[in-house]
Amino acid sequence: LIHPCERSSFLFFMQVNFVVCQLFALLAAIWFRTYLHSSKTSPFIRHVVATLLGLYLALFCFGWYALHFVIQSGISYYIMIIIGVENMHKYCFVFALGYLTVCQITRVYIFDYGQYSADFSGPMMIITQKITSLAFEIHDGMFRKNEDLTPSQRCLAVRRMPSLLEYLSYNCNFMGILAGPLCSYKDYITFIEGRSYQLQQSEANGKEDTKYEQTDPSPNIAVAQKLLICGLSLLFHMTITKTLPVEYNIDDNFRATASWPVRFFYLYVSLMAARPKYYFAWTLADAINNAAGFGFRGYDKNGVTRWDLISNLRIQQIEFSTSFKMFLDNWNIQTALWLKRVCYERATFSPTIQTFILSAIWHGVYPGYYLTFLTGVLMTLAARAIRNNIRHYFVESPAVKLCYDIVTWMATQAAISYTVVPFVLLSVKPSFTFYSSCYFCLHIASILVLLIFPLKRTQKESKKHESVQPVWSRKLEEESLLQKNNYSTTNNSFSQKQEITCRSQALKQ
Repeated sequence: LIHPCERSSFLFFMQVNFVVCQLFALLAAIWFRTYLHSSKTSPFIRHVVATLLGLYLALFCFGWYALHFVIQSGISYYIMIIIGVENMHKYCFVFALGYLTVCQITRVYIFDYGQYSADFSGPMMIITQKITSLAFEIHDGMFRKNEDLTPSQRCLAVRRMPSLLEYLSYNCNFMGILAGPLCSYKDYITFIEGRSYQLQQSEANGKEDTKYEQTDPSPNIAVAQKLLICGLSLLFHMTITKTLPVEYNIDDNFRATASWPVRFFYLYVSLMAARPKYYFAWTLADAINNAAGFGFRGYDKNGVTRWDLISNLRIQQIEFSTSFKMFLDNWNIQTALWLKRVCYERATFSPTIQTFILSAIWHGVYPGYYLTFLTGVLMTLAARAIRNNIRHYFVESPAVKLCYDIVTWMATQAAISYTVVPFVLLSVKPSFTFYSSCYFCLHIASILVLLIFPLKRTQKESKKHESVQPVWSRKLEEESLLQKNNYSTTNNSFSQKQEITCRSQALKQ
């Protein structure tokens, strides 16, 4: 048995350890961009240094648990080599996800139930995304016919097998080994090899004006802005979050004495206070990649650089979201794209259900995760039904639209908070205690909505994926294709012109 004080001290130590390692990675990223720039050294050296620094950080932060990262990556690479391009994506997917699940089970149910033991499964979740993404991209590029691919699959397809060094560098580089985020293999290789930045601008006549930048745009302003967000998020977490624990929502005295409005208000503020730790971790990870020169998306219409190629969240849109869809559009963006690319658009039946199941398995083995995702399915369908059936009545008048937005913002924040409580509480008993104290009100309301308001039917079977694709996933993919700066991401004889063509075709879809 672990004394609560010892548990608290260990958790604090692990958090400090993580922050120190990420700050070291930030300094290493600046050094990497300055002294190991692609114009000064070879891709081989950049791969070696990025990999060794990543493994050193993993070893420092997680001890010998970091060996799991190498084992998972090494066996996956061996599977790719011996199985061949026809079926390796299936075997890699099963192995990587299975290995992650076994590690999560042992960490949670054998070593400790909670966050006490070293959470090495966090980096493994990102590595699992990279392993499975690359396996599908190689399968698309080296086995499937070009005309059978979707526009996004065509652009991400990898046309040659990566070397072991490239594979380990992609999975375990110091910029993303601790907190990600996920990036495509082609974008990462382009960054390491230092290919020219390519700017595509749509002219008024609809033609594309392709230009090449001779010098790399500076990420300094973007990094400074993101570090400021990190500082504010950390300050909020250290001062406010601990005074508003989510567990207080199931406190017996609070439930017995507080009125419904007070309880829902506390539910909202306690869950809002729980988000800054994610803002801090993801934004710092984004800043580290930018500091190394990775993450440049392109230029906006005013010619301002955009460093959000692999950003994982948009805080303003999250906090002011007026629909469940809008919240999901802007939260954990890269994971949403991963779920779409490896599961949703490849599923042969019930793609929505399969995607939610995969998301739950990937997140871990705590029962609270599954309760959250099951509730999320219900909330998503109900929100979509309401939006499809009544929103058009409130968009004609600006004043009415404003009132509608205020009401939907309040409803969205309540629904999101209600849905994710089990995700924070983790266990079944406290989760059901919370939901039963609320009389399962939003579950019942969602079911009634689905009984009253019909969902729009899908289009032809030939367009099934696009028709039933979750709005959040489709919107993210379209934005990625529209705004993503097209690095020259070919790995063989495919020229830059072909890459531009595939982006152009994607824009026309």
